[in-house]
Amino acid sequence: MSAQQAGASPSNHSLAFRVMRLCRPSFQAEDGVLRLDLFDLLAGEDLFDGPLVSSTVMDQVLRRQPFSGPGEGGGGDDFSFRDRFQLRNPNDAMALSGFLILPQSFGAIYLGETFCSYISINNSSSFEARDVVIKAEIQTERQRILLLDTSKAPVESIRSGGRYDFIVEHDVKELGPHTLVCTALYNDGDGDRKYLPQFFKFVVANPLSVRTKVRAVKGITFLEACLENHTKCNLYMDQVEFEPSENWTVSVLKPDGYIANNSTQTSSMIFRPPRLIKAGGGIFNYLYQLKQLAEDSGQMKVGGSNVLGKLQITWRTNLGEPGRLQTQQIVGMPIVQKDIDLQVVEVPSSIIIERPFLVRLKLTNQSERSAGPFEVTISQGSSSLPKAVVVNGIQKLVLQPLEAFNSSEFNLNMIATRLGVQKISGITICDTREEKYYDPLPDVEIFVDSE
Repeated sequence: MSAQQAGASPSNHSLAFRVMRLCRPSFQAEDGVLRLDLFDLLAGEDLFDGPLVSSTVMDQVLRRQPFSGPGEGGGGDDFSFRDRFQLRNPNDAMALSGFLILPQSFGAIYLGETFCSYISINNSSSFEARDVVIKAEIQTERQRILLLDTSKAPVESIRSGGRYDFIVEHDVKELGPHTLVCTALYNDGDGDRKYLPQFFKFVVANPLSVRTKVRAVKGITFLEACLENHTKCNLYMDQVEFEPSENWTVSVLKPDGYIANNSTQTSSMIFRPPRLIKAGGGIFNYLYQLKQLAEDSGQMKVGGSNVLGKLQITWRTNLGEPGRLQTQQIVGMPIVQKDIDLQVVEVPSSIIIERPFLVRLKLTNQSERSAGPFEVTISQGSSSLPKAVVVNGIQKLVLQPLEAFNSSEFNLNMIATRLGVQKISGITICDTREEKYYDPLPDVEIFVDSE
């Protein structure tokens, strides 16, 4: 960790701070050592496929003993320079010695981790330091967080050559430069009151990037979240859950087609294995299906919210270091609130050419005043060709007025004149009292079959 001293130089002070980051150790790998089994040089992978392999050779291979010919001693248990590359144990192939090493540098700190530091204040002078008031705080571009303050209970004394140790923790919630500020106010050997500040700087990086896409298909909203690992170690995702807002429900879409509802937790979901996202750019995609809660007809809201919710992400590194992130609120497609809304309720699953069928529609008044009466028609549109689906019978349908926040359903008698995939388009509604036309109903695709 880089340290910068403010005020007087360390030589003018009896005390000095030393800071070490507390984190999990790592495995010690034997770089540059390739171990092998000498038996692999004498026989191929298809050795055991042959029926003439002797039982002696089989036993020696399975026991991992060096092969010895007739008249030769075992001699394989004595380690010497010439057999330093031999596999003495199956675990040797991992190139791990079994030792754990402490971090040799401060290392990288990522957003969502817990910053834990071991701080020692040493007295390197020949005098005793008395009434030591110690403070430690984290400074960011936005705020200052106090981690330790001994003002109410100062350290009585730190003898010559002695030290006072303590541990501080801080949940990292901001990106960018951070400064650990350690200060000490004490009486030196001459009885003078001295102030020692020391600054330790580090930078917090982003471990993950979360990219989201929102799509709406026939009243159902789909949210895709792509997580990319920016760290130098593998991340094991314990939890990637979407917390919907009050007016939404969510289900997780699995690759095998299984839909897991967040409201039901089974033992398989609670004890599910973590999802691995590899170091240096590994990605994984999550897909969620969101549905808006049905509202009571008497309590319809004029303005809808397009805030879907937020993601809760927890993970662990190779040796179990935890991390946690929470995204900002994810916004869905803009909600355009209409005073008069026309929607399709039901379309027959089977439609025969030149045979009448009924389309059930719903007209809703989402304003705070009554509206209507209304007139339903089908416009020709810009095309000069006749429509493939037209109204069967009376071309204009008159509907009664609607009170505020009320709705009514009605049927439209239609007939198809062409085979194949066709569109019901141009259904328009007009307020005859105000002579106001509203946006036409979005096109509805149907399949017209022959008898």
